[in-house]
Amino acid sequence: MSKPTVYGVGVGPGDPDLMSVRAARLVGAAKVVAYFRKAGRAGHARTIVEGLLASDVVEEPLDYPVTTEIPLDDPAYAATLRSFYEQCVARLSAHVADGRDVVVLCEGDPFLYGSFMHLYDRLVGAVPVVVVPGISGMAACWTASGTPITYGDDVLCVVPATLRADRLAEVVRTGDAVVIMKLGRNLPKVRRILQDVGLLDRAIYVERGAMAGETVLRLADKPTDDAPYFSMILVHGQGRRP
Repeated sequence: MSKPTVYGVGVGPGDPDLMSVRAARLVGAAKVVAYFRKAGRAGHARTIVEGLLASDVVEEPLDYPVTTEIPLDDPAYAATLRSFYEQCVARLSAHVADGRDVVVLCEGDPFLYGSFMHLYDRLVGAVPVVVVPGISGMAACWTASGTPITYGDDVLCVVPATLRADRLAEVVRTGDAVVIMKLGRNLPKVRRILQDVGLLDRAIYVERGAMAGETVLRLADKPTDDAPYFSMILVHGQGRRP
């Protein structure tokens, strides 16, 4: 008999049809399901699996104590989240100690810029943990763009827009193809950098890839600097093609 386990399950970028067979099987059979969300919201990962959960499932919503209320570089931000993740681990570990598996729903892929990584670091070695990969949000966005993100020997750089402008500009200049994540309020900064390095005309803005309301357009044609959390900018590679 297998030991009670925490499963970090990638449920993909938004469309339930993009979940793996293994992910769908684990979600449908789950007795306990946990997921991150902003307080008062349903949570994107939970929304993806709507209608797939067992009727008697126990839900463990993990409400972020902060999102954008505290700047990322404020020591209070890291301290607040550290305490939060430790509390989450205690809640999940209690289920495992009582003999129950826990499925943690993860948007996109659990090991790519996701909050589950912070639980994994604290759980691994203490309880059995299994990670089920998922289709990433960036894969959904470059597919929505209708153009391959890389060709030939193109070097792909993935960079968060939250970086300092000088560091962000350095990475954007380095890559043959670039994915810029975590836009939100950082879009004006990103737009200026792409203009400065001569890439604005190649930049594609994708909003809500593989979700309802998907939008794809040239960044140069986007009239405003508003950008939701689920958006990113792509600079497609132009490498050698056979």
